[in-house]
Amino acid sequence: MQKAVSTYLFVKERLHPGILDGLVRSGVQAIEIFAARQHLDYANRKAHVREIAEWFRGSGVPLNSVHSPLYADYEWGRAGAPPVNVASVDRATRVEAMDEIKRALEIAEQIPFRFLVQHLGTPNESFSDKKFEAAMTSIEHLRAFAKPLGVRILLENIPNELSTPDRLVEMIRGAHFDDVGVCFDLGHAHMMSSVNEGFEMLKSYIRSTHVHDNARDKDSHLWPGQGTIDWKEAVELLRSAPQTPPLLLEIGDDEKGNPLDRIGGVFTKLEEN
Repeated sequence: MQKAVSTYLFVKERLHPGILDGLVRSGVQAIEIFAARQHLDYANRKAHVREIAEWFRGSGVPLNSVHSPLYADYEWGRAGAPPVNVASVDRATRVEAMDEIKRALEIAEQIPFRFLVQHLGTPNESFSDKKFEAAMTSIEHLRAFAKPLGVRILLENIPNELSTPDRLVEMIRGAHFDDVGVCFDLGHAHMMSSVNEGFEMLKSYIRSTHVHDNARDKDSHLWPGQGTIDWKEAVELLRSAPQTPPLLLEIGDDEKGNPLDRIGGVFTKLEEN
């Protein structure tokens, strides 16, 4: 399986070529960029995006995916900015959210990438038919915008009532989103029900992953082995998917040593399963 990493590991700092070089030295074969303005200023296409684009052109390492923005400000919501929410029942809020996501999608004009990973709603969002319909309308709009850029939308299972595996399948099938897939987040599946149950419902749609661990108590984005996921079972399941996805680490910054020193060993342990 392809070894990939999300730059979420470094989301608190500005993304620069040194970070990307470090990931490659750690054995990473593909990358996901986490689109947060303080990390990658995706609206600054003449400077920051161009700098990162030059690195990708010279490295030969593919940009597998971009994680859609969660906030539109440079403080990641800490100053009170509302979340980017495609399921908002307020049309103006939803249009603002889609406009922000389009800015991130336009990265593909300088750095081609395959997938945009998209949340439906916010963490712990309750379900309503109106929210579900609003989200469906947003995804219809975004997939039309993404298609000419060569990007496919992947819906992520996140801990809320809109993004359970069965609801994601309902949306994809009900709206006939033939080109929309799933980013299977193993940590979220572990919290919401189980990795096995989530995988069985979503396996036909899985095109990428988010690999991290937790103890089912909170979305802690731990390194595999630090929580309670059965990684032997998890990796076997991923290998059995109709389209084998990358093993894409999405680890939080635990501020203990240099995370780049740990990546190679983690992949080795996962592959031994």
